[in-house]
Amino acid sequence: MNFFYHLPDTDEGLRNYGDFPISSSIVSGLVFFLDSLSVLVFGFLTTIILIGFGSQNIGFYVSAVLFIWIANFMFFHFAGLYQFDSIVNPLKAWDRFLVAYAISFLMLLAVAFSYKISAIYSRIWVYSFALSVGLSIVTFRLCLSGIVNKLAAKGYFVRNVVVVGGGEQGKRLLDHVKQTGPKFLKIVGVFDDRANMSRTIVSGYSIKGNLSDLMRYVRNNRVDDVIIALPWNAEDSLKWIIKRLRQLPINIYLGSDLIGFHVNFKASPSHFSGMPIVEVADKPMSGWNTVFKFLEDITLAGLAFILLSPLMVLIAIAIKLDSPGPILFRQSRLGFNNRIFNVYKFRSMKENCSPENGKTIQATHGDARVTRVGRFLRRTSLDELPQLFNVFNGTMSLVGPRPHAVDHNEEYSKKIYGYFARHRVKPGITGWAQVNGLRGEIKAIEKMEERVEHDIYYAENWSLLFDLKIILKTVGVIIIGENAY
Repeated sequence: MNFFYHLPDTDEGLRNYGDFPISSSIVSGLVFFLDSLSVLVFGFLTTIILIGFGSQNIGFYVSAVLFIWIANFMFFHFAGLYQFDSIVNPLKAWDRFLVAYAISFLMLLAVAFSYKISAIYSRIWVYSFALSVGLSIVTFRLCLSGIVNKLAAKGYFVRNVVVVGGGEQGKRLLDHVKQTGPKFLKIVGVFDDRANMSRTIVSGYSIKGNLSDLMRYVRNNRVDDVIIALPWNAEDSLKWIIKRLRQLPINIYLGSDLIGFHVNFKASPSHFSGMPIVEVADKPMSGWNTVFKFLEDITLAGLAFILLSPLMVLIAIAIKLDSPGPILFRQSRLGFNNRIFNVYKFRSMKENCSPENGKTIQATHGDARVTRVGRFLRRTSLDELPQLFNVFNGTMSLVGPRPHAVDHNEEYSKKIYGYFARHRVKPGITGWAQVNGLRGEIKAIEKMEERVEHDIYYAENWSLLFDLKIILKTVGVIIIGENAY
């Protein structure tokens, strides 16, 4: 008998990083970092080399460097130099760059003159500082622009876009894409749910199916954005389509129309290059939030694994001594975007307790299938510790909606409308529902509806502080051990 189930060597759950969707917010943040690096590094280098670290006026020079750093950010921001189009086409924005950069140093000289300290600053230092920083910023921006554009030309760093609507609005939108040729967008499909649609080709793109086909397509392929190109006067139909699409981990945009539409929306990100669309629903944890969530998972999961490794070894020994069978239990669950993955747990039940007729039976109070060690593990939730491996392979997060058994998903999705909206984010070892008394066995459909509501609330209101709050509350829930058996 094997002690452990084999952990797969595949990259299950990990996205294909060779085909990564570009995000204007991440690119803007990266450029701001490079600009800041140029100002601070060359500012302090010129100060140390030309003025000397031991100079009695060193504080004035350090203050000047920090002043230019803040002023640069402000004037570059107001000049639109952190907008996506200015970043990927820096030569088109050279005049705004020169004006904003010159104003920053003119402001420094004006402040120094006003406080009668201008004589303190070395002219050689000012010229050297301005020239070195300016050249480094230009160099960084040109290099980044060249790299991003070259990768986009080869098919990397593009956003896969689906268009809903094969009528006149859809045709105008697709014609606009052909004319402008946004290099960071790729139309991967056109769908239309209207029964009276006679055309099968729109502006060279074939209509792949209806809305149900679109839902399946998004779950089986990488789609970043969906643009709805339908008449805005069909408000009820638009609201119904948006409501269904909100269950998917995508950004939803509405194509421009001459008729008003009563829904909250905001301008589309700049990577759409002026396309006439507005945003009506965004993807949870997009842009920098994806980076922060990844760093949170890897850092905290790594720390937890180091601290809890001795305990995990003791649990493994106890399981093996208590009852025959493997130490780890593996079960298929539905995760992010309804994709099936294997979740790992310490085995807490007797061997060969297979589901009845393929149906998963939740553990109940005094369940005879649960072993002596397993009863303790389930009450303290220590049986969930192997899911740290799921965090490391990218199929789970530390915090998120708890993954349900596949057959439970099928059952509850038929009873609870919008159930799969909880799968817009990765499942977690702990979640907002679990720390609010909704863990363990669910006996009534109303309780499952409440759990789903908590999961969707988490997906739409995620933040690092929210995750830390859930983690801290999880400790208290484990100590109490309520509804865990």
